Amino acid sequence: MKSLSQKEGEYLLKLARHTIKARLTGKEDELRVPEEAGVLQEERATFVTLKKRGQLRGCIGCLSPFESVEKSIASNAVNAAFHDHRFSPLTLPELDDVEIDISILTPTAKLNFTDSADLVKKLKPGVDGVILKAGGRRATFLPQVWEQLPTTEQFLAHLCRKAGLPPDYWEREPVEVEIYHVQCFEEEGK
Repeated sequence: MKSLSQKEGEYLLKLARHTIKARLTGKEDELRVPEEAGVLQEERATFVTLKKRGQLRGCIGCLSPFESVEKSIASNAVNAAFHDHRFSPLTLPELDDVEIDISILTPTAKLNFTDSADLVKKLKPGVDGVILKAGGRRATFLPQVWEQLPTTEQFLAHLCRKAGLPPDYWEREPVEVEIYHVQCFEEEGK
């Protein structure tokens, strides 16, 4: 799977901000697409994360590819800004205080492990994005979440909570885990 260039990543960050601003103001104009943007037309899973003064302000994405990277970033930007149920919709005055990160995901892979201790050994903090499935529930954390939850035990406990399960569920009950990696682009100087 081909990585995106820095130029393509910068374009996608501009696209995310532009799409949110257009929704807030009702004004749309065209963005110039990079000349060599073939990767942007590929179907890939993406996430858009909004942070305000370093704190999460919205994060929405998809774990399975179903539309082009370009379309996925635009729709996830709108959803992160206006449809993340954990936050009120973003307002125009807030937009200047928001930093945008985008993540392009690799396909997921099942992680085989024998027990909770083996799971802790096999996960790579700061590298693996994790999808945890159990009891008919599912939750994911991007690899960037390891910055706030640096130990594997903390990471898995919070992931269980996000899935609506007790924090120690992963230690005492069978869980299914898939991992993925991301190529991340962040706005600079916002």
